[in-house]
Amino acid sequence: MRFAAIADVHGNYLALEAVVADIRAQGVDGIVNLGDMASGPLDARRTMDALMALDAVHVLGNHDRYLIDRVPEKMGSWDRPAHAQLDAAHLDWLRAVPAVRIFRDQVFLCHATPDSDETYWLETVLSDGTVRMSSLEAIEDAAKGIVQRLILCGHSHIARGVRLRDGRLIVNPGSVGSPGYRDTRPFPHVMEAGSPDARYAILEYADGAWRATFRHVPYDHDAMATLARQNGQPELASALATGWIR
Repeated sequence: MRFAAIADVHGNYLALEAVVADIRAQGVDGIVNLGDMASGPLDARRTMDALMALDAVHVLGNHDRYLIDRVPEKMGSWDRPAHAQLDAAHLDWLRAVPAVRIFRDQVFLCHATPDSDETYWLETVLSDGTVRMSSLEAIEDAAKGIVQRLILCGHSHIARGVRLRDGRLIVNPGSVGSPGYRDTRPFPHVMEAGSPDARYAILEYADGAWRATFRHVPYDHDAMATLARQNGQPELASALATGWIR
């Protein structure tokens, strides 16, 4: 089995188009989407139209949930502008997307962790804002009870693969559409990918083990940076243009 995993598109339809084109060129036989599809000051409607038409298996991200579980007045600065672009059909489609899925009986899918769509799995944020890898013990503790040998998550936007001591592999494919952001939970911190490329991963089962190949796809990131800047998000514009928050 060989398939592609995408995550954290965040309304960046140009990055999504580039990634889907690259996936098609790789000849994989399936796509999974790990959530956070529309939220962001970019083009939520066009992104959702593309994702709804994509032959893929989807799970719900925390920002997807924010679009359907609260009124616009209670939404954040990324969710409110996305919600304003979407219609009832988009929101109803999101309501039908589960938070956790099993793909082809062999792969466990979630957005962040199996129990939370808001908690980093492979990273830990310290009280001073430093971001480091989570301990192996903490990562394994969150994976208890999962029998699938391949586990996929997103949320942190950082591409990473962790092999557990029992041989299971946890992979975050990185973010398709947002290579950097600032957050306040659990402590104020910044996530930066270091380049503006759109990211995804190809997963392959061969010779009795799962393998991950991380793909970085160039696209017209300056166009999306300009859109973010026009919509009042200069930090996101910086991330889209460079991969760094400035």
